[in-house]
Amino acid sequence: MIVIGTIENVRVAAVFNQYPKHIQKKLLFLRQLILETASEIGGMDSLEETLKWGEPSYVSTSGSTIRIDWKKSSPHQYAMYFNCNTMLVETFRELFTDIFKYEDNRAIVFAENDEIPVEELKQCISSSLTYHIRKHLPMLGM
Repeated sequence: MIVIGTIENVRVAAVFNQYPKHIQKKLLFLRQLILETASEIGGMDSLEETLKWGEPSYVSTSGSTIRIDWKKSSPHQYAMYFNCNTMLVETFRELFTDIFKYEDNRAIVFAENDEIPVEELKQCISSSLTYHIRKHLPMLGM
């Protein structure tokens, strides 16, 4: 498992260092939630921190990749991205209609001053990291 405070992949660390400082703190908080949630999932023995499409990404063998990023084109928001070919965001939207803002079927989007609903987001993260085990369950077993 990945140590929460340390970014061992130098390429991932470099991407985090390129974000504006106030956004970097927000994305590092999302990273921490992903790593904490992964450590709480029974039977999960590996989580890889890497780059996909130039974005910090978290890959588990039993799940679907989670990416986090900020874009210059939308400077006042950042997002957690999920595979758009899954039922993940569709399910999150149904369960957490008024809690999160969504971008199509691919992301949960946060405004820079949003307070993160931690417990609900951890449920989304857990569902993604265990997607291949849950995808046949109604509402992903959430």
